[in-house]
Amino acid sequence: MEHALEAPRLERRLVAILAADIVGYSRHMERDETAALATLSRLRVVADELIASHKGRITGTAGDSILAEFSSVVDALDCAVKIQAGVVASGEDQAPEQRMQFRIGVNVGDVMVKDGDIFGDGVNIAARLETLASPGGICVSRGVRDHVRKMGRYAFEDLGEQSVKNIAQPIRAFRLHGLEEGAPDPAVTDPPLGLASTPAPAVSTPAPFELPFWDTIKESKDPAEFTAYLEQYPNGVFSALAEARRDALMAEQAEATVVAAPEQDLATMELAFWDSIKESTDPAEFAAYLVQYPDGSFATLADTRRRALMEAKAAPTPENATADETELTFWDSVKDSDNPAMYTAYLEKYPNGSFVPLAQARIEELSSAG
Repeated sequence: MEHALEAPRLERRLVAILAADIVGYSRHMERDETAALATLSRLRVVADELIASHKGRITGTAGDSILAEFSSVVDALDCAVKIQAGVVASGEDQAPEQRMQFRIGVNVGDVMVKDGDIFGDGVNIAARLETLASPGGICVSRGVRDHVRKMGRYAFEDLGEQSVKNIAQPIRAFRLHGLEEGAPDPAVTDPPLGLASTPAPAVSTPAPFELPFWDTIKESKDPAEFTAYLEQYPNGVFSALAEARRDALMAEQAEATVVAAPEQDLATMELAFWDSIKESTDPAEFAAYLVQYPDGSFATLADTRRRALMEAKAAPTPENATADETELTFWDSVKDSDNPAMYTAYLEKYPNGSFVPLAQARIEELSSAG
């Protein structure tokens, strides 16, 4: 019996997206096509070189627009700032009417990848943020602002919730200060009045074991592992990325559950879901229930239970505070194993260790797979 070939699964990944567009390009073309094309070529050389030097990848160009992805939010925003500065420098020898300006939007989100191109709401939001930016300016999403503000290098103006075309929910937008003509580089701008005068550290330093923990889970498809990271490091360097990745995976799982059984009675499904998790000690399971049934019959109870479990797991213990290199070495030796006994051995040796939530999640994952 022949089986129909299934379409290959689209790759998904969490990235920072930069969307740029020339302001009034059609007007420049109407005035002088040759000069407009020459100026655009100059600006594309500036932008393309800066994207490459900041470890970005151009995924799409359409005339006067650019779409690029970055693995680092900081690299994406630094690149956007330098592009705007490079545009100004490139136009210094031109007549005012020949100068061009970019609007730039930067977002962080989950995207789908096909044949090198990126798609999805993360891309669409970046494009809409670009339309909210002023000529020569940069507009970012809340996720980008939250990720970089602890560095103390940039100041933002909160534009509030913005309703934009083809995006169902309003998006929170922030305009980067200091890009107006004649303003100092925003990377060295003094903080606005009302903010602390002492600058934040220029670099965020991960807590002990945070980096190896993140390296273990960053490519995971299991939202419970990102929840475990957030419980262990609620203010960690990668907390914004972990939260975005966890929420995207939960939404994907919830959608798959509904699509898989469209004819089942929804009330019966909700009750079955609740019965399967009500005795759980994993806050991720209650969070998954709330994603799927935000107004469900057990929503209040699920939220209370989730909060209580997260608070209990977040409480510091002497063992966590004094974890040493021996524990890290032990964890490195088992973290890639497909044998649940290896993780059980870790839990027996370090019942209050730094990687306990992740070990428990791996045991559950391997047990269910078996």
